[in-house]
Amino acid sequence: MQTVVLAAGQGTRMRPLTASRPKPMLPVGDRPLVAHTVDTAVDAGASHLVVVVGYEADDVRSYFGETYRDVPVTFVVQAEQRGTADAVRVASEALADGPFVVLNGDALYDTPSLRRLYESGPAVGSYRVENPSSYGVLITDGSEEADAVRVTGVIEKPAEPPSNRINTGAYHFPAEAQSWLEVGESERGELELTDVLERTCSEFAVSAVTFERWLDVGRPWELLAATEWKLGDLDGRVEGEVHEDAILEGPVVVEEGATVRSGVVIEGPALVRARATVGPNAYVRGATVVGEGGKVGHGVEVKNSILMEGATVGHLSYVGDSVLGRDVNFGAGTKVANLRHDGADVKLTVKGERVSTGRRKLGVVIGDGVKTGINASLNAGVVLSEGATVGPGEVVTRDK
Repeated sequence: MQTVVLAAGQGTRMRPLTASRPKPMLPVGDRPLVAHTVDTAVDAGASHLVVVVGYEADDVRSYFGETYRDVPVTFVVQAEQRGTADAVRVASEALADGPFVVLNGDALYDTPSLRRLYESGPAVGSYRVENPSSYGVLITDGSEEADAVRVTGVIEKPAEPPSNRINTGAYHFPAEAQSWLEVGESERGELELTDVLERTCSEFAVSAVTFERWLDVGRPWELLAATEWKLGDLDGRVEGEVHEDAILEGPVVVEEGATVRSGVVIEGPALVRARATVGPNAYVRGATVVGEGGKVGHGVEVKNSILMEGATVGHLSYVGDSVLGRDVNFGAGTKVANLRHDGADVKLTVKGERVSTGRRKLGVVIGDGVKTGINASLNAGVVLSEGATVGPGEVVTRDK
């Protein structure tokens, strides 16, 4: 099945992590986010991948190349991000006449459910949530308890949702839909693929295929959730150097070229990538990734966090439930708070507004190249922009 993967957006809600690389290329475990999407598509039955690129397109091109897992890859450029229908319109130039699947390159799907979508067509992926009013909600005709029901339409963020099934952004369109991609602007000023879905529903019987697992990775804390998901499937292995005094518990991967020094305790699921070093006398736990060339120093505790390539946490520091960008350097004694005193969910700034993350525990989000001085303290929910600096002993309670 020919498959369009949307990977052109700038990822503004993920800033500062996307200040200099596209959101689909942010790391989730041992590979970029979009690679998880594509791997699932290939496992589900993708026979030709058409990847729509735009922002920092070369990063995506260089990762996948002309073939990926023996599946041919074609890249098309969406020069201006005008919406999902426009992205698929651009991709249609590379599609053969026939049905096609469309997937968001910044979403995770479970393989069995996606395979059902490939086999069902025409179809749209759905996911049941308790509070659907914040999503695009599918209008259905049939029992809400069935695994697949007929879809008659979709409505964005309704005050009174017609069902508890939300749109996952996974579509199996008939061949005819390739001629329906010229749509008008929505109220948001974008060309929406949901308009094409509405047209398909009016002319075909469209199934709502229920996904067992699905995650839209649009904001920094969802990158943590994605890592928790994928590391939950980890099988432990040791290919690097692990000192005889180190303790590895649960599923822990130490890649070739990585070093775990004496006195270290790692409680998986955890991934220590190539050229990374941990310790001595460090404690790593939770769903944690120490990225390629990253360093966790003496007396450091890292819990449920992502350290991207080259990120360094100096000795006697604590990092919890946080995302550190590339080449971040935490000075010795840097401490991250990850819990509010009032017990409320931590808020984070997204596109200039403070929003609830829905997470009781969340630390900080740190852009590439940030440096902190010794004994710096960072409050829960702080965001530091790419290249920001924090002075020795400074207490940071607001974004910088």
